[in-house]
Formats: sequence, structure tokens, C-alpha cells
Amino acid sequence: MASRNRSRETTGGRAGERPGHGSREARGGPPAVRQADPAGYASDSAGGASDRAGYASDPGGCASQRVGYASDAVGCAHDAALIRFHDLAGRPRGTGFVADHHGTVLTSHEAVDGLTRLVLSTAGGRRRVVAAADVTPLPALGLALVRTEGLGVDPLPLTVRDRVEAGTYVRIAAGGWREARVLGATDVTYTATDRFHHLGDALELAVGTCGRDALRLGGGAAGGPVLDAVTGAVLGVLGTALSSGHSEVGFAVPLRRAATGPLAALLAENAATVPAYGADLNPAGVLALAATSVQDGGPRAVPGSGSGAAEPV
Repeated sequence: MASRNRSRETTGGRAGERPGHGSREARGGPPAVRQADPAGYASDSAGGASDRAGYASDPGGCASQRVGYASDAVGCAHDAALIRFHDLAGRPRGTGFVADHHGTVLTSHEAVDGLTRLVLSTAGGRRRVVAAADVTPLPALGLALVRTEGLGVDPLPLTVRDRVEAGTYVRIAAGGWREARVLGATDVTYTATDRFHHLGDALELAVGTCGRDALRLGGGAAGGPVLDAVTGAVLGVLGTALSSGHSEVGFAVPLRRAATGPLAALLAENAATVPAYGADLNPAGVLALAATSVQDGGPRAVPGSGSGAAEPV
């Protein structure tokens, strides 16, 4: 006679998952970004899909924006590219990311402003101390380039677009990966230690209450990448010392193809050596697609590129 005390099995989805709301991979989009903790915050154990329409229904702005696709192994590449910045006393200064195969780290100017030495650390536990001589400050752009060696992380692709359209959905590394939306471009003031800098056409981001808290000055999010939710390319660099007449939004410095000097050289190097696809298809991506077509005899779908594109090997 079967026991009446049989164990019961229950089934259920991941917290925050909605019926019919599959991952971006299932809809032909790019691999989603895994949950990371680039600025030293606790990770989001709930995870789940972001609610694009949930800004109004989620007054706190937390549940609808935090992105936690824990099952996405490809997202590790994005996490590994993040570099944390600290001063010698261990205080967080910001975040950066590797932008070429030489180890150049792109970050916000505020992350390096006023420091003679910096401590850089990777998600894999590597640490490097860099001097001011290794930093190329670009305060007029709100950015800085840091030369490093031996970090052992892969670069992120940078956008090839001159303009980011309003309504574009992005993912930002601020207190974990969270989703935001580009509202448009606006003029902002960057407050450096020595003077004010006027920056035109900064990206204005709808981030919600929790997102604004994560982007507070000194919170460690400065310098983090703003990733296009479809192509995965970096559209801009987060800033926490940027201000305008709008206090309810976040800001990021766009990466312009019309840039000159060291930034233009970095953008060109990235486009030639770090493949990007879809709306951000660059020369490196074209070469990868061509190589795949020759080797395999036909194209396969590339996430974020639509049907008929080829997937690199």
C-alpha cells in the first residue's frame, strides 16, 4: 500500500519571470548580460527579466530595472571586462572597462581626477597599481584612458554610431546590471576638482529611484559602460559628477565617432579588432562574418543582426 506521506514536487519559474516574456536570446537578440557587482554592491538574488513598461508600476524603480540573467554564460565576458578603481586607501573611485587588446581601460575622468596613483582590480582578482603617467585625462570629454598590463580581460566593442536614438534600451553597470532607457541628449556640466566643463549632448537615462541612488556621486558607478541592449556595444560611459536641470535622470558621456586625439585612436583600434554586429557592425565584425561564410559555406544568424547575417566562429 502506497504511503500517504509521499513527497510533493512543485514547479515554478524564476522570480520576476512573466508568461510569454522570454529572454532576448529567444527573440533573436544578443546574449543578455549576467548579473555583476561592478561597484561593490550586493548582487541581485532574484534575477529575472526587466520590465520595460514597469517604470510607472514600480515606484521604487528597482525590480523593473535590475537585470539578473544568471543562466547566461556568455554574459560573463561583459562582467570580466569591468575594472574597479580604488585609491591607495581602498576607497572606491569608479569603474572602467577594457577597450582594446593592449589593455587600455576607458573610464570617466572623475574616477581618476586628482589621484597620483590608482589601484585597478578585475573580476578575476588581479590587481594593478598605476601611476598618473599611465593616465591620459580627457576632462573636456569627461573621460580618461588608463594604460595597463596583465589584466587578462577581453575588450568590449564600442559603438560606431554617431547618435543614439531616444527610446533605445540599454544596460548599465551601476550597483549591478540594470536596465535603463535613453530619453535623449542634453547639455550637462561636469564638475572636476579644478574647474567646470561643459559637455554637449550627454545621454539622458531613465533609471528610476534605485538607479539614481546607484549613480550617486562617490558610489563607485562612475566610468561604467552603457551597453546597447540589442548589439551589446558600449554607447557611452556613466558619469556621477554630471549635472543639468533634470535631477530625476542619470547621465552618460557618449562615444563619438567624430572624436579627435587619443579617443579617436582608441575608437579606430576597437572597430578594427573587436567585432560588433547589428547596428554597430564594424570592420572587425565584417571580417569575422566573411571568415565564417568562407569556412562554413553559408551564414548563420548573429544575435542582434537579424536573419541572414552570419555568426563568427
